[in-house]
Amino acid sequence: MFDIKCSIFNVLLFSFYFLFLLHPVLAQNPEILFQAGKEEVCVKCNTEKYFLLKFQIKYITTFIQSISLTCFLQILKLCSELEMVVSCYEAKRDKLRESKELYKMKVYQERLMESLGDILEKHVPLPQNESSASKKKKIHEDLISLNEILEVLMNKVLNTPHDPYVTIDDTFWPPYVEMLLRYGIAVRHQENNFKIRLETFF
Repeated sequence: MFDIKCSIFNVLLFSFYFLFLLHPVLAQNPEILFQAGKEEVCVKCNTEKYFLLKFQIKYITTFIQSISLTCFLQILKLCSELEMVVSCYEAKRDKLRESKELYKMKVYQERLMESLGDILEKHVPLPQNESSASKKKKIHEDLISLNEILEVLMNKVLNTPHDPYVTIDDTFWPPYVEMLLRYGIAVRHQENNFKIRLETFF
């Protein structure tokens, strides 16, 4: 404020000096001198206000640009974090959905195997021990059911798909094996007749 007053005073002195030296006629009229000084002061004040406003506008513009850049960077960071959260949520959702589907398939498989076991036990039972010879009785006791043979074949395909063949041993009743081969449920190995695998149905 003091600087503005000093500037106004200097302008008035300069104006009076200029008018007094160059315009002696005008210098004799106090109203003209006052009006000229007033106009000079207004011009000076307006000029200083203009530069002050220009500086303030420049400062505010720089401040706004800085805030805008900061806000933009924050928004980018938040968008990146949000994208990561959404990605994790979708992965967990897909995993949960897959777990539910696997559980449903497992329950369905267990029910299917139980139904298959009941049907096979009823319609394709193990051979009866009609002979009294202990050797034949022991052989019949070691045999596994058709349901167990199918379960072994299916588990082999699921656990080791690169090597789905099962070696036929004494627990496999030959009529069961022949029936599976005849009806296209199982196929023999091309080089080893004592190995079979489940037929590919898809």
